Amino acid sequence: MKLKVNDKLKEQLDEVAEIAGYLWQKGWAERNAGNISINISDIIGDENKDLPSLSTYGLPGEMKELSGDFFFVTGTGKRMRDVAKDPLKNGAIIRISSDGNSYDVIAEENIKPTSELASHFSILSSFKKKGSKNRLVLHTHPTDLIALSHIKELKNEDALNNLLWSMHPETFIVVPRGIGLVPYEVPGTVAIADLTLPVLEKHDIVIWEKHGAFAIGENLTDTFDLIDTLSKSAQIYAFAKTCGYHPEGLTKEQINGLIKPFNIKI
Repeated sequence: MKLKVNDKLKEQLDEVAEIAGYLWQKGWAERNAGNISINISDIIGDENKDLPSLSTYGLPGEMKELSGDFFFVTGTGKRMRDVAKDPLKNGAIIRISSDGNSYDVIAEENIKPTSELASHFSILSSFKKKGSKNRLVLHTHPTDLIALSHIKELKNEDALNNLLWSMHPETFIVVPRGIGLVPYEVPGTVAIADLTLPVLEKHDIVIWEKHGAFAIGENLTDTFDLIDTLSKSAQIYAFAKTCGYHPEGLTKEQINGLIKPFNIKI
C-alpha cells in the first residue's frame, strides 16, 4: 500500500515546503537545524489510516491525548533546504498508537522523525488535553533573536518585549502576546518541554535561551509570521546599534495607542 495524497494533504505539504524554503533562505536553518510537527489527522484521509508500519518507536511517556492521531514531522538529520524540495522524502507521516505509548512511521520513506519529537509531542499533547486549537509546532534558529538571548539585560520577558515592540508598530499588532523566554536546557528533552509549557500559557512563541525560537499555532504560515515579525524588530535594533546609535523606539503611549484602532486583545 502507498500513501494517497488528497488535495488537502497536498496543500499542507506544499505549505511545509514553502515555509521550509523560507527558513533556509533566511539563514535560520543551518545544516539540519529546525523542525516542524503538524497534526494532520483531519486531512490524512480514510484511505491512508491503515497503511502498514515501516518502523515503530516508543514515546517518552504515555500520551493518550494523541492516541490514534496522525502527524507530518520533519526527519532527524534532514535539512530544511531539502524539505523544501520534497517534504515526503525528508519527513515522515506517523500514526500514534491507540494506547499513546508509541508511534508508527507509515509513509513515505522510512525516516525517523526529528530528535525534538519528545518536546513537540509533550507540548501538543498538553494543548489537546486543554481543548486548544493549536495543532503544530515550528522550531528554528533566527540569528537575531538568539543573539538577544545572550544579552544579560534582556534575559527577562518584560525587557525583551518592550524592546521588540518598540522597534516597529507592526510587531505589537502581529504579536500582541509577545515572546516568552525559556532558560537554557538541553535540546530535544522532555525537560525543555516542561519549562516551555507554562510560558506558552501567555505566549504563542518563545525563545529557548541561546538556542532558537519555538512557536505554536493552527496555521504554519501564520506561525512562521510570528517569528519573522519579531526577527524584523531585532534587526532594526541591531542595525541602529551597528550604526553607533541606541534606537529611540516607540514610547509606551505610542504602543498602547495601537490597541483600539487595530482591535488588539492582550
